[in-house]
Amino acid sequence: MTKLKNKIKEAVSSVLPITCIVFLLSITITPMPVGTMLLFACGAVMLIIGMGLFSLGADMSMMLMGEGIGTMLSTSKKRCLMVCITFVIGFIITIAEPDLTVLAHQVPGIPDNTLIWTVAAGVGFFLVMALLRILFHWNLKYLLMLFYALVFMLAYFSMDPFMAVAFDSGGVTTGPITVPFLMALGIGMANVTQKHAEEESFGIVALCSIGPILAVLLGILYEPQGATYTPFEMAYVETSKDVIRIFLTELPHYMWEVSKALLPILCFFLLFQLISSYFNKRAIIKILVGALYTFLGLILFLCGVNVGFMPAGYFIGTQIAALSYNWILIPIGVLIGFFIVKAEPAVHVLTRQVEDISSGTISTKAMLYSLSIGVGISLGIAMLRILSCISIMVFLIPGYLTAIILSFFVPNVFTGI
Repeated sequence: MTKLKNKIKEAVSSVLPITCIVFLLSITITPMPVGTMLLFACGAVMLIIGMGLFSLGADMSMMLMGEGIGTMLSTSKKRCLMVCITFVIGFIITIAEPDLTVLAHQVPGIPDNTLIWTVAAGVGFFLVMALLRILFHWNLKYLLMLFYALVFMLAYFSMDPFMAVAFDSGGVTTGPITVPFLMALGIGMANVTQKHAEEESFGIVALCSIGPILAVLLGILYEPQGATYTPFEMAYVETSKDVIRIFLTELPHYMWEVSKALLPILCFFLLFQLISSYFNKRAIIKILVGALYTFLGLILFLCGVNVGFMPAGYFIGTQIAALSYNWILIPIGVLIGFFIVKAEPAVHVLTRQVEDISSGTISTKAMLYSLSIGVGISLGIAMLRILSCISIMVFLIPGYLTAIILSFFVPNVFTGI
């Protein structure tokens, strides 16, 4: 119970700043309907409880499960079987990611299953690449150079909207299901090799993020009818009764989505345990209880974000864009980007892992500030791009190029992180 209280406190400190910014905007330049504000307030409460439960559940289940499976894979002498199992893990964990389902629904020109399986295959292939990199001690920065060069070559021949979807699809590997599992998997794999274990513990998410981009860009052969996003539909909300009705209506949908996400992972874990008997009874109970916390936390988190936060974000965005001084979107984007980082469960998993692996050399606080500044600037640039209609490549190419050049001037572990 103490651990859960601490996680809830962390969640409050994460969600409170962004909540204050939205309230401040709603009483100044973008007056918000009372119903939308009520949705947002309820969503914030659900977000806090959901983040607390999810964070505790991820520590108890996803991290433990991923590290154990990673260790077993690395010690196996049957390389062919190991590669096949790694691909299946990447495929399953990606299909289980709720963020991917949301993305697929937003692109009507491509059938949902086509996009989901394409992205999952890309992650599976690059998870195998990450495993081989750890086993054979390949240098991460050279792999990143090679594959991003291929990405931008393919992007040159793709349609602009299709290209945007391809790069957005890379974001599914930074979702709440994928990050804890993949990072723990990488740590389990690296710990067995001993040599350069610290630097090889990271970078698995970096490689797996390339997979969806390449896979979707290769899909230009499929010739989709279109790759534009569907506009967001605002729910009609007038009274507090409408707010409760909307949340109760949407809750079963997110229960089903999270069930679909976690069930394949749990089935794979049980099959793994039956074959290997790797975990003892106490660890199995801990993983199952943690999975329950993760299940409840994700339901509340996703429902709070999609039903409560999204309408408020959409409303503020459309209202500010319609102003005569819509340039204000840029500083607001920077501000929201800075604070929104702390409200992302995957960020907390990453920062804790970095602090643990580096024995406190890289603190959680330092990581959070670095990420917050980076995302703040990036969201400000994204607002500038929307207002100016500049091609996304004008920002992507210099950004990736700068990151890759910097990788030659920092310790290898920082490239992975």
